[in-house]
Amino acid sequence: MPALFILIPLAAVLLVNLPLRRLLTPAAFWLGLLLALAQAAAAVLVPDHAWIAPLGVATRLLRFTPTADLLTRVALLTIGLVGATALMVARAWTADPERRFRFANLALLALAGMNGVALASDLFSLYVFLEVTAVSAFILIAFGGERDALEGTFKYILLSAAASVLILAAVALLFVVAGSVSFGALHDVVPAAGRDPLVAAALVLLLAGLFIKSGIVPFHGWLPDAYSAAPAPASVLLAGIVTKTTGVYILMRAVTAVFTLDATVRALLLAGGTLSVLIGAFAALGQRDMKRMLAYSSISQVGYIILGLGAGSILGVAGALFHFFNHAVFKSLLFVNAAAVEQQAGTRDMDRLGGVAERMPVTGTTSVIGFLSCAGIPPLAGFWSKLVVILALWQAGERGYAAVAVLASLVTIAYFLSMQRRVFFGKLAEGLAGLREANPWLLVPACLLAAVTVGVGVGPWVLDILQLPAGSLP
Repeated sequence: MPALFILIPLAAVLLVNLPLRRLLTPAAFWLGLLLALAQAAAAVLVPDHAWIAPLGVATRLLRFTPTADLLTRVALLTIGLVGATALMVARAWTADPERRFRFANLALLALAGMNGVALASDLFSLYVFLEVTAVSAFILIAFGGERDALEGTFKYILLSAAASVLILAAVALLFVVAGSVSFGALHDVVPAAGRDPLVAAALVLLLAGLFIKSGIVPFHGWLPDAYSAAPAPASVLLAGIVTKTTGVYILMRAVTAVFTLDATVRALLLAGGTLSVLIGAFAALGQRDMKRMLAYSSISQVGYIILGLGAGSILGVAGALFHFFNHAVFKSLLFVNAAAVEQQAGTRDMDRLGGVAERMPVTGTTSVIGFLSCAGIPPLAGFWSKLVVILALWQAGERGYAAVAVLASLVTIAYFLSMQRRVFFGKLAEGLAGLREANPWLLVPACLLAAVTVGVGVGPWVLDILQLPAGSLP
């Protein structure tokens, strides 16, 4: 039953915080890891008919009816995969059982919140679970207690609060128009409302709030600070899935289930996507901090998802959803590698690194796989999702935006080649003679994510994707 994806993580948080907590402290990590992996497996393996079974007590307790379509299943799979990765990184990040316990608690709470966002079938429930996830994210960024982390958290809280006000105002306006905030009711009423000023205002408010949550340019100021200042496992969780679920996923759900992709909505999406793709890519070129470069890269890659939605077609939405998953995988992989380099070399400053692949061959190899997928090099997964987005834009007559997407991929190759040269290639940097390969708890998730990137890219189903636009291009 879909509601169990929310109830079980919440029950796990309660369980590990019972009065016998000292006895359960070591179990929190394993419980979180098991639940995350089980969720990823269930999203793939559970038959379609099982998702629409009667929800019974679970539905009455949660006071909402879960939704479980393809978009939901991809989101649940991605949340489980990235959540498991973050927990494994946390295992390597600290040897303190208490800190592991606290991180596992927050990860479980974030898991429940993100699952709620993925399963919600009305805007108010979605808003509630969004706030649960956001609170967990605030604490995760500040988890280390360093000054930069607190500053990043403060910026995120301010902008996230503004986004929440905008989203809640949009929900209120839509309730006035439709008398309900369920996706079904809104889908029936909102498109028929035409140019109703309340609907137009709600659309602008909702898009602005979700652009902030997604880190879309020009609302991206908080994102580089939050991603780079957060502890390593929190960075993986944030960059891999949290901001995508609380921003990009809701945006995909809103434009497919509530608003129609008319000319105005498409123009806003295409403008935001283009700015993000270009500004994020060019900003990444000038970074010295490895995690900060990856943060700006995330802004650019999310722009591709928004461009796919802006194409206004089934193919565009498919490309957006595909890149949603691929970006979560290869960006989590690259943040895991950044954590490995920082832990072993003691720095993220790329100008103080060099030749790391000589002593950390597994980390170096998986980093190359992540970089090639992010840059859209065939046959890796990132190439296919970018190709579908570009084809959707071309098919929709948006050839200028398609050209921008190709240009940004060339810039992506440039900044990642710079990173590889400064960090992994060349002569071993001074002071790194004693460098060794990373902890197994970092190598296992890196290899797993690299395998997913390669496997998705070379799988036989790619032929089906290539046939989607066949014969439809002018």
